[in-house]
Amino acid sequence: MSYGSALGSTPISSAQDLVADARSLSALKAGADKATPDTIRETAKQFESLFMRELLKSMREATMKSGMLDNAGSDLGTDLFDQQMSVSMSGQPGGLSDLIAQQLSRQMGVEMPGSTVGMANSSSLQPVKAPDTLTPKSSVGKLTASDMALTPVAPKKAPTSTQADFVSKHTDAANKIEKATGIPASFMLGQAGHETGWGKHQIKNKDGSNSFNLFGIKAGSSWTGKVAEITTTEYVNGVAQKKVAKFRAYDSFEDSFKDYARLISDSPRYAKARQQTQSVTAFATGLQKAGYATDPEYAAKLSRAINTTLHLRRAQVQA
Repeated sequence: MSYGSALGSTPISSAQDLVADARSLSALKAGADKATPDTIRETAKQFESLFMRELLKSMREATMKSGMLDNAGSDLGTDLFDQQMSVSMSGQPGGLSDLIAQQLSRQMGVEMPGSTVGMANSSSLQPVKAPDTLTPKSSVGKLTASDMALTPVAPKKAPTSTQADFVSKHTDAANKIEKATGIPASFMLGQAGHETGWGKHQIKNKDGSNSFNLFGIKAGSSWTGKVAEITTTEYVNGVAQKKVAKFRAYDSFEDSFKDYARLISDSPRYAKARQQTQSVTAFATGLQKAGYATDPEYAAKLSRAINTTLHLRRAQVQA
């Protein structure tokens, strides 16, 4: 049973049908427009089951093995047992799946009758809020299915108010483009933040006006729109050099998101990266290998920016 069918027109027959399979998350997004209260609850159980399985896996890895009876067969048996345990432990009233179902229902506009969240015991179930310095607007908390599917790496440094402001400002546009293209909103927000120094170093036109180019996309010979010409840093054989380059200019930030999504989706150059949106590191590495930027450390830097964005968006989940 896949996540996609969990949100489709036919509800899952029982909790035992749940499958903790991260590869099915893309099908979940594809069937999101068919969501009903029952299918949302079952989908939430699958998310919780996947989380519990990873938790059990981490516990197993932290336990020292004797080595006497360990072999490929015993490892397979343990994995199957853990998968079954994760299914059995998921979907309990008042548990994590209730919170996930609540969030999914808000994002999909589906009313959830009889939800345990919000009852007398709801004080222990309220979403975690970020510190006041990191909550400039409630839009930071507008999570998408992609956000729910990804497990971010905790940033080494706490996100700044500048980063929170940037993510909040562009969340609505990013969510809109994800809905149209499937490219995770947090991936786009993180890359836009990295390319612009979280909004502090945006590309300007000659007259000083904003080019609205959030992704550092250059204006090649095929580009027929407006152009902003600036001095930028390029890496040639690993050595940083200053060069004057032409960049695309747009009429709005949303146009920038649209053009970026079109580039990533339509260009054969980025086909492999486009297929790796289930992993922050794989996506960032795919972009670097495809030549999105000349910086040899681009993948590592982009991964950190995306993980910071995921952290921010999860920290401010509001009703």
